[in-house]
Amino acid sequence: MLERRRLLAAAAATLPLGAARIAAAQTPVRIGFIPVLGSAPLFVVNGTGWAREAGLSLALTQFESGPNAIQAVASGTLDGYVAGFAPVAVVRARGTDLRIVAATAVEELVFLARGALGQGIAAGPNAKAAFARFFAAARRPARLATQPAGSVPNTVLQRWLWQVAGVERAHAELVPMGIDATQQALLAGAVDGATAREPSLTIVRDRDPSIVVVGGKDLFENQPGGVLALTGSFIDRHPQAAERLVGLFARATELLRRDPGAATPHVAAVLGKGIVY
Repeated sequence: MLERRRLLAAAAATLPLGAARIAAAQTPVRIGFIPVLGSAPLFVVNGTGWAREAGLSLALTQFESGPNAIQAVASGTLDGYVAGFAPVAVVRARGTDLRIVAATAVEELVFLARGALGQGIAAGPNAKAAFARFFAAARRPARLATQPAGSVPNTVLQRWLWQVAGVERAHAELVPMGIDATQQALLAGAVDGATAREPSLTIVRDRDPSIVVVGGKDLFENQPGGVLALTGSFIDRHPQAAERLVGLFARATELLRRDPGAATPHVAAVLGKGIVY
């Protein structure tokens, strides 16, 4: 992590005067991201033009899951990553120098259950009993859509199922798929439950108010979610650019908190397609 005083200096460098000094030399930054609300600071930084004013030329690539994005980082085709923390831990353990420099979300992930499984969870007394009743009635395990192995949704869901709720492994089947496909499968009734983040959470509940939600705090209190990570090679080659980018993320987060209306057009420009429709 960058030191606090260096972060503050980076934030100061994003002011108009600082931008004027560095705008002449644009540093290319290739960033992969997933289309969830936790990535909103990136959308604001890019959409407002702050990045270019700060001398950063962003090239953004969308991925369906963190593991897919992390593969691009490991191959050297990306300088940065805005998605879940878990894939970062995986590639670091395998020797890839990828450094988390900012967090973008906490407790963003929830579990959604529909139909008989949702009714069972709502009836109680606990999730373990609900999955057991579903298995007995349907004569099959509940099918749960989530992102691929190694992703935050997959990891958090497995932790909740097996360690927290104590669900029998024979009573639940995980079906790995991308973010768009997860939302579509749940709404189509192709699965009985799914992990979700905004904007999928609001979209799914609006279209099917009967869906039962297990909140982020219940799944994993203070669960780490989205992060901004940069490769060690990028930070070593462009330390000032890395600091400016972190400062811009801090500035974007403040705008999202203080004046969400001003930030909405930049977020909607990315999320206002695909999973939103």
